[in-house]
Amino acid sequence: MTNAPSPNGRDGRGRFAPGWKGGPGNPYAAQVARLRAEMLNAVTPDDMRAIVSRLVELAKGGDVRAIKEVFDRTLGRPQEPDFIERLEAIEAALAVGGK
Repeated sequence: MTNAPSPNGRDGRGRFAPGWKGGPGNPYAAQVARLRAEMLNAVTPDDMRAIVSRLVELAKGGDVRAIKEVFDRTLGRPQEPDFIERLEAIEAALAVGGK
């Protein structure tokens, strides 16, 4: 294996070589940041309160999409059904390895 950088800037082990400047990044990041800032400046706390109130009213009225949105935003999105089991298995494996 060689450590000389390849044309894609990686060494023989697949790692980025020292001095590699990387890629151009996201060309839209600055534009998205400006648009997000404009949205934040345009929406007041009163606007948010009115929007959330309307969303809650829709949820109370039985709108399933509104119910899901309220639950997701207040309780968090549901986890994968087997997530807890997988987490417990990892914790058990770590506990065995750590003894």
